[in-house]
Amino acid sequence: MSKSICLGVIGGGQLGSLLCSAAKKLKVKSVVLSDDKDGPAQHFCDEFIYSKYDDNAKVREFISKVDVVTYEFENIPVEFLNFIQKEKKVLPSPKINKIAQNRKLEKTFVNELGINTTDWVFIKSAEDIKKNQHLLPGILKSNTLGYDGKGQFILNSLDDVKQDWCFTNDYILEKKVDLKKEISVVIARYADGTMISYEPIENVHKNQILYKSKIPADISDKIFKNAINNAKKIAENFSYIGILTIEYFITKKDELLVNELAPRFHNSGHLTIEAFNISQFENHVRAVCSLKSKPIEKISNAEMYNILGFEIHNYKKKTFKKNEFFHDYLKKEPREGRKMGHLTILKD
Repeated sequence: MSKSICLGVIGGGQLGSLLCSAAKKLKVKSVVLSDDKDGPAQHFCDEFIYSKYDDNAKVREFISKVDVVTYEFENIPVEFLNFIQKEKKVLPSPKINKIAQNRKLEKTFVNELGINTTDWVFIKSAEDIKKNQHLLPGILKSNTLGYDGKGQFILNSLDDVKQDWCFTNDYILEKKVDLKKEISVVIARYADGTMISYEPIENVHKNQILYKSKIPADISDKIFKNAINNAKKIAENFSYIGILTIEYFITKKDELLVNELAPRFHNSGHLTIEAFNISQFENHVRAVCSLKSKPIEKISNAEMYNILGFEIHNYKKKTFKKNEFFHDYLKKEPREGRKMGHLTILKD
């Protein structure tokens, strides 16, 4: 059955590339629609369509070629996904994207399920910050379109609120947590309700960009169970189809707090490609293309390192051991902080 399926992928970056590689393995054809003509996914998909979201002719060509559509990142206009949804199924549902793109909606959704997040408040003006100074020191985050630390400001006191700030955008203010560590849970949910969860992954960030991920995470059994149960609860309440990632903070008091939801496969889950029999990408293809689910088995404990910017040049010259797996995203030009590839090391 899989031979006749064609998967449409919106976004031509490294996540789209890794998804297309997984699709090939399952004999699922992939067509990528990207607004970046240099999108590296063109090296991994069956067909690449360069198009801006408002190019109706190109978008219609894309829709006509695929059976089902998914996406590699959540910051795609919901109206655009709804436009495609009129003709082809979009998974995960654009309704979920609407929530995941908006920190206020996302945190409200999670809190209403009885799951804890950091203490937070919605901010529309500098006056709102003054009214909520009990949340300082805190982090002011743009309500939409923030990732890898973009659109974030650390506020230690009211002195850090700049008088000339023009609040044309909405923000949320989060109380700073006494952070012990960060983990993520990657979970797959299928249309029949089957859920497959990978074990929690421990993440280390440098300059607000993921530097290293590892399994097993150094966490208590209680946190291990709660992290997976919360992920299942969120996926279930979304009636989710595909891979969902939940990012968590663990405080020094061992509280588990949801930081963010990513309605997609995730950078921290790259280690699943070699550390498990079925990767996060393969599980996503299986779920959105209505293929059969298979139980996952862990092959090895592992560590994954992001390769940023000009580091890629050194990696291209290296020789690797049997337990080391180098992934080059084939991006045209390295830039400071740009994710150019990753290295996974199997530890067993």
